[in-house]
Amino acid sequence: MRVLLTGSSGWLGRFLAPMLRAQGHRVTGFDVAPGVDTDVIASVADRAAIDRVFTERGIEAVIHGGALHKPDIARYPKQAFVDVNVTGTLNLLEAAVAAGHDRFVFTSTTSLMISQAIRDEAGDSAVWLDEDSGPIEPRNIYGVTKYAAEQLCRLFHAEHRLNCIILRTGRFFPEDDDTLSHPPGANLKANELLHRRLTVEDAARAHVAALARAPEIGFGTYIVSAPTPFAREEAAELKRDAAAVIARHFPDAPALYAARGWELPTRIGRVYDSGRIQRELGFAFDTDFAQVLDALRTGDALPFVHDASYTSPQLQVPGPG
Repeated sequence: MRVLLTGSSGWLGRFLAPMLRAQGHRVTGFDVAPGVDTDVIASVADRAAIDRVFTERGIEAVIHGGALHKPDIARYPKQAFVDVNVTGTLNLLEAAVAAGHDRFVFTSTTSLMISQAIRDEAGDSAVWLDEDSGPIEPRNIYGVTKYAAEQLCRLFHAEHRLNCIILRTGRFFPEDDDTLSHPPGANLKANELLHRRLTVEDAARAHVAALARAPEIGFGTYIVSAPTPFAREEAAELKRDAAAVIARHFPDAPALYAARGWELPTRIGRVYDSGRIQRELGFAFDTDFAQVLDALRTGDALPFVHDASYTSPQLQVPGPG
């Protein structure tokens, strides 16, 4: 298929574009920033640019990964988030319907599921989050606009029978967290693979799978996060003494962490359950926390990327998009 990939210069795009090509797809990369896999430099908020690329490239399917993200809140006004994340998605959906497409994959975020109450983690148990969790009460403009874009996908499936798959991805960025500094770097990412993170490679593979299965599924929303080793019944203990729960599942984890100078989490306040995408799409993640421990045992490279110097290509352009 001739696939339009938005956000092609970003972290996900640089892994996803080669995977799509390896599957035999002809990829047109679309981004506001230049990149190896970007053919068209424009904003998704520009409807004329969208229509032009659909016509000139004969686009047959869309993977919409382009967006303003949570760190962009400090750089752009709320209107920019509406223009890019909402209007941009609407532009693509309308173009896809006009072109007679049968599939549309939308990159969403687990962040929109986190209300201020969940973020505060005031309860006695870890919050167990799956696709049925709610009510959805996003705490910032990023979450609000991504949720609005999800609802546009739902509406276009209902009104036009456009097959849409929404992927609520967990964390896969390579740089340091923009709010958390302890534990630092790779230690934090390793911990997060227990309950809220995945590798960028698995994120890309999930998009490839969603593109293939969309006509069969019709419409679906899926959390995409590395499989958690925990059970719902452990939620209270995770909040009280996460290290003990981890040691029960992985008896040598404390020693392996200590040898590295790392720290296990003492408490975990939320867990993302990605069971539905595994069951309904038959999707298998390549990497989870067990692979981290394997690397610590053998001294091999960690199974995820940590790059404190990474800068989004978007920061190199003057405006959002």
